Amino acid sequence: MTGLSQILKQATGVIAARGDGVLLYDEDDRRYLDFTAGIGVTSTGHCHPRVVEAAQRQVATLIHAQYTTVLHRPLLTLVERLGKVLPPDLDRVFFTNSGSEAIEAALRLSRQATGRPNVVVFHGGFHGRTVGAASMTTSSTKFRSGFSPLMGGIHVSPFPDPSHFGWPVEQATEFALAQLDYVLQTVSAPADTAAFFVEPVLGEGGYVPANERFLAGLRERADAHGILLVLDEVQTGFGRTGKFWGGDHFNALPDILVTAKGLASGFPLSGMAASSALMEHAWPGSQGGTYGANAVACAAALATLDVIEDERLVENSANRGAQLRQALQTVSGKHQQITDVRGLGLMLGSEFRDADGKPDPTTAAAAQREAARRGLLLLTCGAWSQVVRFIPALVVTADEIDEAAALWADAVDAVVS
Repeated sequence: MTGLSQILKQATGVIAARGDGVLLYDEDDRRYLDFTAGIGVTSTGHCHPRVVEAAQRQVATLIHAQYTTVLHRPLLTLVERLGKVLPPDLDRVFFTNSGSEAIEAALRLSRQATGRPNVVVFHGGFHGRTVGAASMTTSSTKFRSGFSPLMGGIHVSPFPDPSHFGWPVEQATEFALAQLDYVLQTVSAPADTAAFFVEPVLGEGGYVPANERFLAGLRERADAHGILLVLDEVQTGFGRTGKFWGGDHFNALPDILVTAKGLASGFPLSGMAASSALMEHAWPGSQGGTYGANAVACAAALATLDVIEDERLVENSANRGAQLRQALQTVSGKHQQITDVRGLGLMLGSEFRDADGKPDPTTAAAAQREAARRGLLLLTCGAWSQVVRFIPALVVTADEIDEAAALWADAVDAVVS
């Protein structure tokens, strides 16, 4: 009998039959609060009527029009609309299907534009599972082990993670910047370094935000040495953090921005944005692909932008995120095993550590499973999977936040003595 690969491990046992907003229903019609959003993908919730209508209308007229063969109106309109939300000067976009592919495109552009072989990534970052992207990923060995040799030219520098170092954020930041200078002095000379790749908030690495001083330090060094700054906004983009882009919290100005996940509310679509002057350095034939900028995905992305704007979902993310943070902090205040609540907007994590201060993935997993049993779907992240993450759709209501918080509190009470 054929089945799924046994290596695929499900976070829950739910077999989803239908979805509506933040809610999922299984085949027995049991209701669940989905605070996973397909790992941050269903930004406008499950089956938002405007997204459904746009996709249905597009399916009836044109499904696939390969965009280096022919153009189509949803693609051209999407490019125009993205110009209104992208950071200044990023006026050219290349589309593909997944975050990994867009990261690979940014890597290729960085090397071609600078003529330099190396890139610097930051410890705890997740950039994807394809060979190049996995070579740049350091959030866990599970994403990069077992298929060596990985791609060369990747060098790792510390990320300012106060929880990991046990230092105040200022000290962690100064250490991270000093170590970056050391990497540039000892491992990858600036003249050999094409780009810095960084997430505004570590995703798989544990929902650790960057900060303004750190990203300003990267910008300063990039400008001084002709290095490109690439923001990986795959998980943090499209309102997830309470601003449209995660980098907006820190006044970060990237040379290249990568987006995916929430871009099309569940349809496969990702993009890499850069300036026209920079994109001109890409070699002919270096950008392409069969399914990128699929007409239905582009139509869904346009509807997603409409919903985000009309329903003020970026503002809702900030407000509901503040409400959720307060609720999670209330729970953490009652349990010493939860040592940190962190993140931005509706991208929040609760970190579990044991009595010795070491990461505690066992309790984190138990709390995640107990929450699912009670009707709240969550995921874990972090190097040891010691962080339980909360990433509901941006349409989540105050009542749904309160309900989720109560379920979380009961789940933690049930598994923590």
